[in-house]
Amino acid sequence: MMKVAPAVVVLSQNSVALARRITTALPGAKLYGLAGRTSGVDVSFTNFGDTLRELFAGGTPIIGICAAGILIRTLAPLISDKRQEPPLLAVAEDGSVVVPLLGGLNGVNDLARRIAEVLEVKPAITTTGDIRFRTALLSPPSGYHLANPDDAKKFISDLLAGARVKLLGTAPWLSDSQLPIDSEGELTIQVTERLVTPSANCLVYHPQTVAIAITDPSVTVDSIQQFLADAQLAPPSIAAVFAPIAIASSPAIQAIADTYGVPTRFFTPSQLESLLTQGYTLPEAIALTATQGQLISPPSPSSPVGESRLRSITASRSLREAAPTRSVAFSHTTSPPSHIAAISPQPIDPNTIGQPRGRLAIIGTGPGGLQWMSPEVKEILTSATDLVGYKTYLDLVGSLADGKQRHESDNREEIARATMALDLAATGRYVVVVSSGDPGIYAMAAAVFEVLDYHHKPEWDSIDIHVAPGISAMQAAAATIGAPLGHDFCAISLSDILKPWSIIEQRIAAAAQADFVIAFYNPVSRDRTWQLTEAKNILLQYRKPTTPVVLARNVGRPGQSVKVITLDQLAADSADMRTVIIVGSTQTRIIERSDGNISVYTPRRYK
Repeated sequence: MMKVAPAVVVLSQNSVALARRITTALPGAKLYGLAGRTSGVDVSFTNFGDTLRELFAGGTPIIGICAAGILIRTLAPLISDKRQEPPLLAVAEDGSVVVPLLGGLNGVNDLARRIAEVLEVKPAITTTGDIRFRTALLSPPSGYHLANPDDAKKFISDLLAGARVKLLGTAPWLSDSQLPIDSEGELTIQVTERLVTPSANCLVYHPQTVAIAITDPSVTVDSIQQFLADAQLAPPSIAAVFAPIAIASSPAIQAIADTYGVPTRFFTPSQLESLLTQGYTLPEAIALTATQGQLISPPSPSSPVGESRLRSITASRSLREAAPTRSVAFSHTTSPPSHIAAISPQPIDPNTIGQPRGRLAIIGTGPGGLQWMSPEVKEILTSATDLVGYKTYLDLVGSLADGKQRHESDNREEIARATMALDLAATGRYVVVVSSGDPGIYAMAAAVFEVLDYHHKPEWDSIDIHVAPGISAMQAAAATIGAPLGHDFCAISLSDILKPWSIIEQRIAAAAQADFVIAFYNPVSRDRTWQLTEAKNILLQYRKPTTPVVLARNVGRPGQSVKVITLDQLAADSADMRTVIIVGSTQTRIIERSDGNISVYTPRRYK
């Protein structure tokens, strides 16, 4: 499995449909399209060469729907180390040919086969070893790691010259291949979780069959490294770090996973209850649930010198269909270990075990569609599993919502929406709460933290929460007309649903007296029309009737309109809930341009 999702690069609209077929089959893949010639892509670029080189240098697998020559010529200056090269493939515009070009040590042939399967064609693989032996010794499948790639070239050359190979250990991708396997072979392939010394005549593959179970949130990387060394376990065989959901937020656990480049997965109490009631310790229950295999416990401090400090424990009948035979993993005078390992009979797919740490992102789309979104927001939307929000706001994310679970609700149900998002994230989902504008300005970020504060649930403690900013409505409105927010300003919502009007009028008066430029949100609704008139009357006590006022409606969306009037012209029928009103200070000025356009700005200094 590739650790970096591929980029599918197209240069014309004719290739977009084919590219979408490919990205759909490759989780996380993004479609890059040349600006001005493509639409409906994930990322637009203007310079093909710079984009391609940046992706390649960053280790991103590249699938170009174009001629192979243009890819090679563009990347030629960067081609130097085949061990580091990400996969590079060329796909014909009609989908008839899939050609792996670079990245043989990083799975390019496997990626070519996956794409070819989707397109129902045969990949143009030219690697001699792959063709003759129907397997790639230099690029093992997901779940296996080649310990000594430097020895592989000569090893494969010897095989091609007629040498035989004996297989030690179990790996279906090897035993089912067309390798010349012979128990008396002069070459050896060893498949093992243990630390062994490779040689030129022995390729060593470490299967990802080891699960590390941790129950102490303060465990250190050093202690795990020592444990693996004592157990003679090869770090590349670690498939994941497993722990109780209650300590999912532990930085130490994430640090250990990051050290070994593996994911973290977590179990709820109900998932461990059966083994715990059978007498297994919490680390043992976690490890057995993850592997259904053999446990390896840390050494006991009382173990005599020379005695093996590792103990094996066989899983229960429900897991192994055999009567349990448990040896003591630690003495009665010591506490149970807070971490333990287990070896699975086959490579572990962490995605099918337990759950990941739940993630909740509260994002702002900006006032309009995709063009207003930050790269961070687009990245979050691409990775998410669930989108929560008001239907109008969910529609703003366009194609980035494809393949996601949508959870729509009424715009006035903020608390219920926030609660649902937190509950979803607690189950291990990657949930995005979608706001327009900026999520921290009269939007859902405050609602989520309010629910966390006043309606706390223990299961929410494990959630990773992140706020991703967006362009606010007042920023977008200001930009359409010039720079009315060029000096001190404030924002006030005229809605009295969540705060009394007495507070609102105090704030309007204080802001007007202090000579702030004021951005009014929620100025008028169907059932609330009088507040804007009251606000105007307060402002006229401190501002001239000729003070510039900007009315910006539907900024960034269809039907956008921006008008400049004066304060004395402001009326309830001038605005609605889609309007942001910016009232200038005593210094705000209007410029009439020679082309008939009007600009509004507030000078940076007072006279």
